[in-house]
Amino acid sequence: MVTRREWLGIAAGVGATLGATPRLLSALQATLAQGQLLQKAIPSSGERIPVIGLGSSATFSQVARTEDVTALREVLKTMADRGGRVFDTAPSYGSSEEVAGRLANELGLQEKLFWATKLNVAGRGGGNADPAAARAQVEASFARIKKPKIDLIQVHNMGDPATQLPILQELKKQGRVRYVGITTTFPQQYAQLVEVMRNEPLDFIGVDYAVDNRDVEETILPLAQQRKIGVLAYAPFGRTSLFRRTAGTPLPDWAKEFDAATWAQFFLKFVVSHPAITAATPATSQAKNMIDNLGGGIGKLPDAATRKRMADFIDALPAPAAGR
Repeated sequence: MVTRREWLGIAAGVGATLGATPRLLSALQATLAQGQLLQKAIPSSGERIPVIGLGSSATFSQVARTEDVTALREVLKTMADRGGRVFDTAPSYGSSEEVAGRLANELGLQEKLFWATKLNVAGRGGGNADPAAARAQVEASFARIKKPKIDLIQVHNMGDPATQLPILQELKKQGRVRYVGITTTFPQQYAQLVEVMRNEPLDFIGVDYAVDNRDVEETILPLAQQRKIGVLAYAPFGRTSLFRRTAGTPLPDWAKEFDAATWAQFFLKFVVSHPAITAATPATSQAKNMIDNLGGGIGKLPDAATRKRMADFIDALPAPAAGR
């Protein structure tokens, strides 16, 4: 574990190397000075993991396709150097699973990361999953990640849970997978997700959650708490719409009350302060943004009254125009 002084020095070095503005660098240093990355317990086991991780959908896979993975290497190293561990990926995210496995091996991070990947051979549109194809996809993930035991595998986007969840449960009993779960990023699948949560032994679910996307607060997050299911929060920046929505708007002065120095930290602190959320996994392909994101899990978190104030503040801003 690096000391606070070393951490601040690393932040300054990365900021200078990767072009962080003086204002951003100052904000990052001030945030990192608050202390270490917060952790939360996985409800089914009590194991604690950092509340901020790294997603690989979109940005990570786009960079991987350019075959210049220098930036991705720096992002992974930056996260691990500062206490982050959770890395979320999927076979459907292009080459990101394979590239991340190779980079983690080169950096010596294989056993340090909490690997969260997914399984789905049924497809987004539903349908039946072929058990042999499902097992083959899992084995391909093991080969790409290059780790004998994967921390978490989730059925992706509600893909035929009746077929694919038992395969993951079998792998968990064999000791090859530590945790199992199910995900969806589609509101029309929430009713099916709730049914699975109520009837299946799950360690995790993965859902979209952001200050401007709070639908899961009504039923899904309370049920996760009741059933002792961990939650990975995807798209905590509202799939970039939050940055567009707040463009030109100063960060409110009262954000200092919960140690948010940037908009990214404001958004992430809202997400991880919900008691049902175990960790958020924002995607980025830039190390300076990774540092900024980690600041969302350092220092104070907003209480319930402040969370309402945050949501009200964002709701009052005009929504960004489509396509902007």
